[in-house]
Amino acid sequence: MWIESDTVVEELSKAPEKVKQVLAKLPPKQVLLAQYFDKVNALREAYIKAGVVDEKSIFDAEHIAFASVFDADFVVSWNFKHIVHYDKIAGYQAVNLLNGYKPIAIYSPREVVDYDSK
Repeated sequence: MWIESDTVVEELSKAPEKVKQVLAKLPPKQVLLAQYFDKVNALREAYIKAGVVDEKSIFDAEHIAFASVFDADFVVSWNFKHIVHYDKIAGYQAVNLLNGYKPIAIYSPREVVDYDSK
């Protein structure tokens, strides 16, 4: 299931055409259009308050908050500074647990792409 939020749509507008085409091919029943609401805002702010990221990285925190609130199994990102980073992952997971959400797995695309396909 792909979770699409306003934050994701905004960032994807800047993505290479190749990326947009892959996502456009997803069956609609595999896409959840996630609407922003208070639980996302509260969790995003909890990440910032805990020092996982600072205010400059608010959209990175928002991605993780959306995924957590909407019960995603994992997040895939190329952002190695604020998302796919050992310390950040541990911080997001700790804040999630403290706020009643499951710890979220975070991976780089290289970890989830099947390079052995025939």
